[in-house]
Amino acid sequence: MNQNITQNKNYSSGKAARAALQASDAVLFDLDGTLVDSMWMWKEIDIEYLGRFGLSCPPDLQKIIEGMSFSETAEYFKHRFQIPDSIDAIKADWIRMSIEKYRNEVPLKPGALRLLQYLEQTGKKAGIATSNGRDMVDVVLESLQIRPFFQIIATACEVAAGKPAPDIYLEVARRLQAEPSRCMVFEDVPAGILAGKRAGMRVCGVEDAFSTGMREEKIELADFYIDDYNELFDTE
Repeated sequence: MNQNITQNKNYSSGKAARAALQASDAVLFDLDGTLVDSMWMWKEIDIEYLGRFGLSCPPDLQKIIEGMSFSETAEYFKHRFQIPDSIDAIKADWIRMSIEKYRNEVPLKPGALRLLQYLEQTGKKAGIATSNGRDMVDVVLESLQIRPFFQIIATACEVAAGKPAPDIYLEVARRLQAEPSRCMVFEDVPAGILAGKRAGMRVCGVEDAFSTGMREEKIELADFYIDDYNELFDTE
């Protein structure tokens, strides 16, 4: 770890992040890798899906598609890998491959439920701004029984551009009737962190095993950084 980054940023500063949380009117979350531990699943799906066409999964794939909407990702796959199927067929295959995993194998990130309960108890608005498809979002929210915590759930397919463009976060803030400057975002990848910052919001980076190689970049981009949500509460 670069010591200058650690010293100059609020790295693992649960106390500082909590102060920003308390000062916010609304809290916006990415889903995969941020609220739920699911990024491992998508790499497995990419490998299996490309394997059907006799292709291997390139090492740069996850970084390139980071932040793309579900539809944008399908378009990228079709053009880069010359997939003969339609965009809708590609997305339908991914939905089928992911549903059971979302329903049975994807847990909440450590401390996430604690944070959601805090937001509910303190009357803060909460929204989800995800690059995922709505079908999968619905399945995981129902499976983990966390849908009632959110007033707004939006996907990047509903706006003009996916992350790192700010569109999805600005849209969720608009629907929540919250000023962007009074919103706090939790994100697990650089593209999402950039989207939140470009929307004029405070952003807390969240550790995720999938993005370990991007850790320093995430710390540099975010206002705060935590290893898990319990750090927001286990402070003096």
